[in-house]
Amino acid sequence: MKKIFFLLLATNILSAQQIGDADFNPQLKNPYYKTGEGPVIFIDEAHNNFHTLSGRYRPFAEILEKDGYKVRPNSEKFSFESLSKAKILVISNALNERNREEWTLPTPSAFTIEEIDAVAEWIKNGGSLFFIADHMPFPGAAGPLALKFGFKMNNGFAIDTLKQAQPALFTKGDHTLKNNIITSGRNNLESVDSIYSFTGQAFEIPEDAEPVLIFNQNFITLMPDTALVFKDSTPVMSVAGWSQGAVKNFGKGRIVVWGEAAMFSAQTANGKKFGMNSLFAKYNLQLLLNIIHWLDKKI
Repeated sequence: MKKIFFLLLATNILSAQQIGDADFNPQLKNPYYKTGEGPVIFIDEAHNNFHTLSGRYRPFAEILEKDGYKVRPNSEKFSFESLSKAKILVISNALNERNREEWTLPTPSAFTIEEIDAVAEWIKNGGSLFFIADHMPFPGAAGPLALKFGFKMNNGFAIDTLKQAQPALFTKGDHTLKNNIITSGRNNLESVDSIYSFTGQAFEIPEDAEPVLIFNQNFITLMPDTALVFKDSTPVMSVAGWSQGAVKNFGKGRIVVWGEAAMFSAQTANGKKFGMNSLFAKYNLQLLLNIIHWLDKKI
């Protein structure tokens, strides 16, 4: 049974050829800023990122541009000086050069010690970081930077044992989606009642962080030595009570850490939509806006 479970999971994910959804073009009723008058948001492209402004996160960027932000690619290694050009930095699925084509262990840090220190100093002085690391190998590459702020990432695949590789539903009703400033927004129109996630990882948060998405007792993590290759010997452990989204204040700045990237994309695979374009994931777009507004210190 266990082997069949792994096989179903691997087949489901591997068969999904991810392409952008050209039909996804949502309109924002109440943009926070007039066009081009908001602060600068950097989307990192300097660390072998799987999600970039011109690639899989183009819909992500377009939504923020519609909200008035100036979204730019970051093509430089991190330094305090380079980061000072932006108010918010988005890092999604960075990788060490070793894993750019080969998703196997080991998964070294995507960032140098100097870069990690520069990001921390920038946040202490008022910058805001939206740090996203999906399933293995991305948590391994992101782990040292996350640990700088007390977050312990798991280099695996977070799976709902009841639904296997289907999108995971988090709701306020079952308390897996927490009721806080991120899910409440500025008013009832911005309130988020449910969120869908598309696999990703689980992580442990520090005491001074606030969870947003929490795994229940049905969730486990699978930790293969090669991404998407599951065996009966693949390590498995429960992640009940761990997080897939959390926020934290750090000095004068703010941090949002997330363990799943596709929920903020708009893609199709095998004719099915997944991400913010999914018909059932109607609140994912608002969650993204709420996260950015919190990082912008507007809520």
